[in-house]
Amino acid sequence: MSGTRTTPLTRADIVGKAMAIADTDGLAAVTMRAIARGLGVEAMSLYHHVANKDAILDALVDAVFAEIYTPCIGEPWAAELRLRCRSGREVLTRHPWAIGLMDSRKGAGFETLRHHDAVLGSLREAGFTLEAAGAAFAVLDAYLYGFLVQELALPFSDDAGPADVAGEIVAAMPAGDLPYLHEYATERVCMPGYSFGDEFDPGLELIIDGLEQRRADLEDRT
Repeated sequence: MSGTRTTPLTRADIVGKAMAIADTDGLAAVTMRAIARGLGVEAMSLYHHVANKDAILDALVDAVFAEIYTPCIGEPWAAELRLRCRSGREVLTRHPWAIGLMDSRKGAGFETLRHHDAVLGSLREAGFTLEAAGAAFAVLDAYLYGFLVQELALPFSDDAGPADVAGEIVAAMPAGDLPYLHEYATERVCMPGYSFGDEFDPGLELIIDGLEQRRADLEDRT
C-alpha cells in the first residue's frame, strides 16, 4: 500500500525495486506506480530521486553492467574477456529483460562506461589497433547477446527437453532428406545430458582464437 514506508527512500531503493519487478514480471511491468506501490510510498515521491522512467531504465542498465565481471586492463586479454563474456551470460540469464537495453540507452551511467572502457582497454593494451579493438568488441557482444536471445527463445520446458523436441522434429522429417540436420539432432541433441548452453564456451573459443590470430597478424605487420 502506498504511503506506508517508515524509512527514508533512496535512489538505490527505487532501482532495486525496479529490477525486482523486471525480474519477476518483465520490463513492461516497471512503472512509476508499480515501483511506488512496492516501496510503500506515493508515486510522486520517486521524482525526488529520479527524473522519470527513462532515468530508471538508464539506472537499471547501469546496475546490470555493475554485476558483470569487468576485465582487468593489462592482464592477459583472452582470459579476461572469457571471464567477462561468461559472467555476462550468467548475469543476463538472471535479467533477460536487459538484453535489448544494454547498448540502447543514451544516458549511460558510470558502471556502463567503466565496463566499456575496460573491454576496450584490455584489447588496446594487448596490441589490437583502434579499429580492430572496436571490431573485436562488437563481435564479442554480438555473440553474447545473440546466444542469449537464441537460448532463451528455445521451445524447451520442464516437460519437454531438447531430446524430446529434437525427436519430434526428426520424426517429422521426410525420410532420407536433410541428412546433416538429422545427424546433428540424433547424434548430439538427442544424446543424454545435452544442453544448448554447453555450446556457449566452444563458440566463444572459436571467436577468441580468431581474434588472437587477428592480433598476431597485426603485430607481425608492425
